[in-house]
This record gives sequence, C-alpha cells and structure tokens, in this order.
Amino acid sequence: MAEAHQAVAFQFTVTPEGLDFHLSREAVRQLYLAGISSWKKRLVRAKNSFLTGVYPASPSSWMVVVMATAGSFYCQVDPSLGLIARIRHCLPESPLLSAESRTVVSVTVFSTGVWLSAVLIFRQLLKLLLSYHGWMFEPHGKMSRSTKIWVALMKLLSVRKPLLYSFQTSLPKLPVPSVQATVTRYLESVRPLMDDEKYGKMQALAKEFRDQTAPRLQKYLILKSWWTTNYVSDWWEEYIYLRGRSPLMVNSNYYAMDFLYVTPSHVQAARAGNTVHAMLLYRRKLDRGEIPPMMALGIVPMCSYQSERMFNTTRIPGKETDTLLHLVDSKHLAVYHRGRFYKVWLYYGGQLLPPCDLQLQFQRILDDPSPPQPGEQHLAALTAGDRVPWAEARARFFSQGKNKVALDAIERAAFFLTLDEEEHGYVEGREGCMDAYAKSLLHGQCYDRWFDKSFTLVVYKNGKLGANAEHSWADAPIVGHLWEFMLATDKFQLGYTEEGNCKGQPNTALAPPQRLQWDLPEECRAAIEGSLRVARALAQDVDFNCFQFSAFGKGLIKRCRTSPDAFIQIALQLAHFRDKGCFCLTYEASMTRLFREGRTETVRSCTAEATAFVRSMGDPRHSRSERQKLFQLAATKHQQLYRLAMTGAGIDRHLFCLYVVSRYLGVRSPFLDQVLSEPWRLSTSQTPQQQLKMFDLAEHPDHVSTGGGFGPVSTGGH
Repeated sequence: MAEAHQAVAFQFTVTPEGLDFHLSREAVRQLYLAGISSWKKRLVRAKNSFLTGVYPASPSSWMVVVMATAGSFYCQVDPSLGLIARIRHCLPESPLLSAESRTVVSVTVFSTGVWLSAVLIFRQLLKLLLSYHGWMFEPHGKMSRSTKIWVALMKLLSVRKPLLYSFQTSLPKLPVPSVQATVTRYLESVRPLMDDEKYGKMQALAKEFRDQTAPRLQKYLILKSWWTTNYVSDWWEEYIYLRGRSPLMVNSNYYAMDFLYVTPSHVQAARAGNTVHAMLLYRRKLDRGEIPPMMALGIVPMCSYQSERMFNTTRIPGKETDTLLHLVDSKHLAVYHRGRFYKVWLYYGGQLLPPCDLQLQFQRILDDPSPPQPGEQHLAALTAGDRVPWAEARARFFSQGKNKVALDAIERAAFFLTLDEEEHGYVEGREGCMDAYAKSLLHGQCYDRWFDKSFTLVVYKNGKLGANAEHSWADAPIVGHLWEFMLATDKFQLGYTEEGNCKGQPNTALAPPQRLQWDLPEECRAAIEGSLRVARALAQDVDFNCFQFSAFGKGLIKRCRTSPDAFIQIALQLAHFRDKGCFCLTYEASMTRLFREGRTETVRSCTAEATAFVRSMGDPRHSRSERQKLFQLAATKHQQLYRLAMTGAGIDRHLFCLYVVSRYLGVRSPFLDQVLSEPWRLSTSQTPQQQLKMFDLAEHPDHVSTGGGFGPVSTGGH
C-alpha cells in the first residue's frame, strides 16, 4: 500500500565512492497522487466555505451586480452617486493602469462592496425570519396570514440550494427564558408527583429562589448569552458529559441497529467493506459541506454544528474531566478482532479504497491466526470502566514507546471497527434474539468496543451490523443521519455479487493491515482487569427487553388526529402506573437545533392532564367518551410542552445553567439543589426515521431499521 511504502520512497547509503541514492518509482508516484488528492480536497473545501459564507447569494449574483453597474456607468448613468469616481481618484498611479483600466477596477470595487452589503442584509433578514416560531403553534392543517407571508419570504431567500453549513451564521441564538416563566412551568410539572405538603414546601423554595437568588444569577446568564453562541451547549457538554467519572458504557453511550428483516450480505468481510466505504463517502460529503442541512417543513434549517466531530474524534480520559480530540482528517481505521488490534489504511494513491479492497483487508484480519499479545485481548475494557483509573493508566503506561504509538493509531483513527465473533439479529420465532442483539451493541463483552471513539461500527459474523456511539460530541439524530445514509448506500447503490461479496476485483498487491504492538506490564494488566470487573458488573445489572410491535404504526395514530409522540408518551405513563402503581418524573428529549449550536431540552411528560387520563383508565365510573376527552387534553398539553422545549422555552436547561452560575458565584440555592437532585425514573427518547429519502420505505417495507436505544439513566430506572 502507498502509505506503507512512503517510508522507503527515498533511501541512501554511504559508500567509499560517496552517497548511493535509491528511489522507489512506485512509492514516489503514490506520494505524488496523494499530494494531488490532498490539494483537490483543500480547494473543494475552500470553494464550499466561500459559497457557505455568502449564502443566500452566489458568485453569479456578484457577476450580475458588476455587469449591471458597468453597463449603467458606461451609459452615462452613475448608480454610485460619485463613489466610483472617488475610488478611481484614490487608486495609486501606475503606468500599468490606463484610464479605462482604472475605471474598470473602480466599478468592480464598488460593485463588490454593494454585493457584500446586500449579502449582509439578506443574511440578517434570514436570521430575523428564522427567529419566527409562530408556525409551530398553529393548529394542524391551518396557517395564519402572517405564517403564509413568512413561508413565502423563506422560500424566496432560500431559492438557492444550500450546503450543510449555509444557514449556520443565520440561525438565531437560543433565548434565555424569564425566571418567572421557568419557575411557574417547573411547579406545574411536579404538581402531579407531590402531595399537598411537599408541594407547599416546594412552592416556598421556588418563591424564595425567584425573588431573592435568581435575579442575580439570571443577569450573569443573560450576559453569557450575549457573548457566546449558545448559553447552554458548552456547559452541557462539559458538566453533563465530559466531567462524568462513571463508565461511558451503558450510562452514556447509545447504540444503533441494522435493518430489521434484511441482511444484504452474510459475508462478514464483505458487509464490513461496503459499510466502511459508505461511511467514508459520507465523511467526504461532510468534509466538503455537500450534505443538505436538515429542514423542518422543508424550509426551516436545523443546526449542523454537531456533525463536525462525527469522524476522527476520540474522548480522551482525564482525572477531573475528559477532553475531545478531533482531527481535521484521518487516513486509517482501527480494527478489533479476536483480541487483536489492527491499523488499516483507507487510501491508496490518494483515492479511497473501493469496497472490494476493504473486504480483502478485513478478510486478511479474519484469517490471521496469530494470538493476542499479553494483556491485549481485554485492553479496551479500560474505556468501559470508571474514567479516573483509565486516565491514570493512560498517563502511566501509554505515554511513550510502542504503547503510545499503538494507542495513537486507535485514537487518531477515522472510527473504530469491531469484527465480532458472535451472530446476532432478528430471527423469526427465536425468543430473546432482539434482547441479546441490543445488549451486545450496548456493552458487548465489555472489552471488544472502544467506547471512547465517536462511534464503533460492529459487524457480526453473520453480516449483521450495529454501532455504539459516544454521546458527548453529538446526539443520536446526528448518528442516525449517517446510519441511514450508510444502510441505503450499502444496499441500493454499492450492492453485492450473488455470492455476497463486494463488487469489483481487489488489488491483491495491497500491503496487509498493520498489527498494533503493545508492551503491557503486569501493573497495566491489573488495571485492565480492574476496569473489566467494573464493566461486567454494570453490564450484568442491565435487563433488556427489545421486541417488535406491528399491530399498528404512526399512520393510524395520525389518522386519529393525534401526535404519535404524544400517544406513545401517554401510553408509557399508563403502562408505568399499571406496573408500579405510581407516577414518576419522566424525561423525554427534544431537540433545540432550530437555534445555533442547539442540542436538547427536556420535555417533562408526566403532566396533570396525562395523570388524569391514566387514573380514568382504572376508574369504571368514567365512560369511554370521557376518557377520550381526557386523552385529547393530555395529548394537546404534551404537544404544547414539546413545542415550548423546541423553541427555547423549556425548563431544565435554564435551571441547569442557573445552577452552574450559582456554583461559580458560590451561592447556595436550596431550590436548585432540590431540582437537580430529583431522579428521572423513566427516561424516554426516539430516534428519527427517514431523515433521508434515499429509498422509498413504502416500496421496501422490509428495509425498516430497528432504530436504537440507550441504558437506564438511574439505578432502578427505565
């Protein structure tokens, strides 16, 4: 392979006659091709960065402005009101510039200034339009006149096809809610969970906080919102994710599953070859910004910031806080199989390896009979245990020598691939198969996934796929977007031969994958086994029940004029009450990506309206029509809360940031202490489906994805 030969492209030896030079023609050729590819990539990035920077304008619009100004000027009409003449007068004297050339330069400078001013005005207008969220609160199927005008203006300003980051600087900032509104909504959310005595105490704490403590904290938070892009996201990433000292496995990382009914190829190396290649195609589009941004209603863009760290990213452990290592590019992949680690180059001659070449490389790994080195098999358990022991072991045993070189190969890889020895997936009639599949993706054997990587791709022996993703850099919908692209590209674009192999003829001259070398002393192996014990205890404590439900879907729920999300959330409340005999604080994640660098907000699904409906279902005195009315009230309330959360008027992120400010200022608030200590007994979320329209699910219903999930958020929780 080119990268393997680069080290010997140029050699020399000292002889009695002088220096003897040796050049490898093939290696030099590969170096040349790699350099050409690198410069092409830089030029494409530069071009797309420029197009993103001037959106919604375009270079052609600049040409129109220049031509129009020049035409007017030469027709004795001066649109600049004398500015062109003044610019011409200020140009330095030069024999190279004739009078006509000076005029052309002056017209071009003036036109460019006009064009840039128009770009700034249009971007500010776009930002103003994107700050309007009235469309979200209007009844389904109805649209006010103001919203119709807003839609027309949005379509007018977005007529040009946007790139991934075209709208980033036009997105509004997340607003800071008023303390009064947040406290009122909080008290409303906990009323169904407290008796009169507890609620009275909470009201008193809330009043004291609102009137005395909060005003000072709120001022600092508003000041932060002026100076930062998003007043929540940096603190959320640091304090909720990076400062967590408990294991990432189960507690933080989440998983994604393959097609439910279809396995495009049962050849493990071939499925790995196609999926890795598809992911690298996605990365190339991501690097160039060529992926269209996600759009609500087809015209409202969502923030794309989280996508930036999807590849080439690793969470680095620290004693007090972790950090995220993100590289602009990475040309290799880290692979684990049967206790061994490998480095696989992804390029040859500056070009991505085709799927057939990747299949060859992965098959070489599968056929490698060499045993693991001492301590190597369970090495990844360090990423599955507590963070402090991993940070200490990393600093002590992996800071120099071959261990540092090997660890760098993993942490600087594009992503991590596990060629799993097990077989998983849905098998009709086999009880518990989905439970085992989900648990395998959530924690595996506790030593066969690198939980610190942005994501680990898992390819099972029977060709089934899955992924385990680290949570700090982004939320599940971001990985879901990549996952949908990969599945569709794998099945409908790349395809397989009749034997299940990747299409094309592999290059057998490629150098084999590089086996990573370790020197793990006894103390390091003891640390590895200690982390493995912690991880196994955590994995064994997780009960999982994953099943398919095909009686009806969201289509039927929508025909009943009900939000599918509200339906599921109310059903969960009913199920939990019938199981436990009580209600609990319930977490549902909503996104705030309508704002720049927005991530998530909490929807508190256990409302007074929902609990009233749930109680009516167990009370024979309520008629069916009465229950239907209570259900509609509960669904309407839930939709309202979800919309408030999406538009920046949620409860929990505001209270969280007020708490962080209070800690910085050394101010203690019994109200905030109480709020942030309340456990979420029921935590729910959903992975969006069909974010991309790469194939029609109605025509291919057997290609539905199983989605994904995460572990319980509290001991004894769900």
